[in-house]
Amino acid sequence: MADKAKEPKEEEVEGGEKKKSGNMLLIIIIVVLVLILVIGGVVVAMMSGNSEAEATAGAKKETSAHGDSKEEAAKEAPAAEGDHAAEGGTEAGLMFPLETFTVNLLSESGRRYLKVEMTLEMEGEELSPELEEKKPIFRDIIIRQLSSKSLEEISTLQGKEKLKEGIVAELNTRLHDGKVKGIYFTDFVVQ
Repeated sequence: MADKAKEPKEEEVEGGEKKKSGNMLLIIIIVVLVLILVIGGVVVAMMSGNSEAEATAGAKKETSAHGDSKEEAAKEAPAAEGDHAAEGGTEAGLMFPLETFTVNLLSESGRRYLKVEMTLEMEGEELSPELEEKKPIFRDIIIRQLSSKSLEEISTLQGKEKLKEGIVAELNTRLHDGKVKGIYFTDFVVQ
């Protein structure tokens, strides 16, 4: 009888060890998954890059290199904006809306596309008839510019600004009655 009483206890000990090792394995798996998710989030955040934060950090470094204090830099920034406003830089010119553009982005898989609506800011009313007349030419120029970009090139603020500058420069080479001052994206969707 003594032997029979010892056997169930040994089984209970083995079962308890199995439960402990099973729980420990489950905890280890959960910890590893959480670490993978955290590391993945950090990598995505670093890859997407916040160009505004980089530009701000670069401006702070530049200010520090010149020996100016942060207060002096803050005082100078509104003054510079005020000077720009006095020149008429904040007043928008006449607007010329364009239809929606949907293009494939430059990629190896060809599975990314860009849907953009934009409005052109014109310099002078006399430009409006010329823009209307040359609309197919301008659509072609814009489509070629948009489709020549990759997702990486247009996903940052700097990339969008560079795209705008390229389109404006190309459009202005085809205009005679005035020029396009700027482009405003009213819709910008990448899928």
